[in-house]
Amino acid sequence: MTVPHAKELKAAARIEALMQRDAAHRSLDADDRSMATRHLLSSLARWHGRVVAGYLPIRTEIDPLPAMTQLAAEGDVAVPVMTGAGRPLEFRRWTPGCALVDGGMGTLIPESGETLVPDALIVPVVAFDALGHRLGYGGGFYDRTLTELRARQSVFAVGFAYAAQEMAALPVETTDARLDAVVTEEGFAVGG
Repeated sequence: MTVPHAKELKAAARIEALMQRDAAHRSLDADDRSMATRHLLSSLARWHGRVVAGYLPIRTEIDPLPAMTQLAAEGDVAVPVMTGAGRPLEFRRWTPGCALVDGGMGTLIPESGETLVPDALIVPVVAFDALGHRLGYGGGFYDRTLTELRARQSVFAVGFAYAAQEMAALPVETTDARLDAVVTEEGFAVGG
């Protein structure tokens, strides 16, 4: 349900969520990271060999690169490319060790590569709730992208986050696109 003044409530929730994510990032050990990778790969089992879009982590985002590297051995992996404010993301082929360049807003993207349409997406998360709502950085890129992709085909969107990023409820707007699942170092927090 849409919450009045959702933008202001999201901004406040984002501040709290980023502090929780930063703390979780500092406290995660190698075993937790390994478990997170295993859970992420498990969530994408039926998508192995197909086009999976991941992301190159920024700040204290949980790192999907170990899972993306394994997926790239079996199929195509892509990462998001911003093409402008208010526009959906495009996805450029990524391979382990490929040359990267500045993609804007602190992101890196492959220097070259073909544009791919993903069948499944690994989505970065600032916060999430048990209903699959996601709080991002506020640009709406993934909401627009998921809406556009889902209008054309079936697409699976799995949020990847630390368990500490779960909130009891998030403010929601009608333009927010739900995730199909959320995976953490503890397993499936949503879906599964």
